[in-house]
Amino acid sequence: MLLGLIGVTAFGLTLPATRFVVPYLDPLFIGPGRAALAALFAALILLLTRQRWPSRHQLMRLALVALCVVVGFPLFSALAMERVPAAHGGVVLGVLPLATALAGRLIAHERPSAGFWLVAGLGAVLVVGYAVSEGLGRVGMGDLSLLGALVVTAVGYAAGGQLSKTLGGWQVICWALVLGLPVVLLPALIWAPIWAVDGQLALDWGRAAAIPAQVWLVFLYLALVSQLIGFFFWNAGLALGGIARVGQTQLLQPFITIAASAWLLHESIDGKTLIVAALVVVTVAIGRRMSVAVPDPPEGPGWGRRDNGR
Repeated sequence: MLLGLIGVTAFGLTLPATRFVVPYLDPLFIGPGRAALAALFAALILLLTRQRWPSRHQLMRLALVALCVVVGFPLFSALAMERVPAAHGGVVLGVLPLATALAGRLIAHERPSAGFWLVAGLGAVLVVGYAVSEGLGRVGMGDLSLLGALVVTAVGYAAGGQLSKTLGGWQVICWALVLGLPVVLLPALIWAPIWAVDGQLALDWGRAAAIPAQVWLVFLYLALVSQLIGFFFWNAGLALGGIARVGQTQLLQPFITIAASAWLLHESIDGKTLIVAALVVVTVAIGRRMSVAVPDPPEGPGWGRRDNGR
């Protein structure tokens, strides 16, 4: 649960950070660009640690993880942050824990108890009710982009969490980034802020140099923390504690996002937000005690403990 919370904290800053850089960088560059930069560091880590090439079955799962969390979420989230506030995105993604639990049931064959589903549903209702009460129930292109981000993230988390049991948490995201590099590299280069704006194919390094340094620092956070290091902790937590149970820590992510939005983007936080946050913490604590049946792991390194609170 602690590893999951560290990962959620890293992910909770993603939307405000993306919103911060959108006025300066094209969304079509932000998603592929952060993934491409993270992939270069991931490849270096794999080379320095001399990791063995994954098996064919693992490569198939890694391709799914790459499609979801390397290509899908960065693109969808950047498109959404061009249209809606970061706090809006944070609360809409509040149903991510429930979606992750559902994906864990389908992909990893976990069997949460009825009590777990009840508590998870209650947490999701709290967050969605908060979103509606704040007038965030209107559906637009930003919300559709967030819906796409929600679906691909839940599937990617479940697939990555299951694969981490045999491959290792940090290895999963590193290999997924490397596999996704051929897909994201070309768009990153095409939409990079180094081309002349007059429609001609000419380099203009002055455009990139004119972007404030803090924008590039935040972009570096998106690449190295949100896209890479955060997954080291997240995947390890899912492997040790189970996808459904540890995934409930994501109920705290909207409020981490809102707090970060207030700090980075100067968005306001009211008392109702704090009350809902406290209630969500209670549902996470209760959900942690609910039974979740996890399939027995096969023989091999990288598996966590098997009891998972059963």
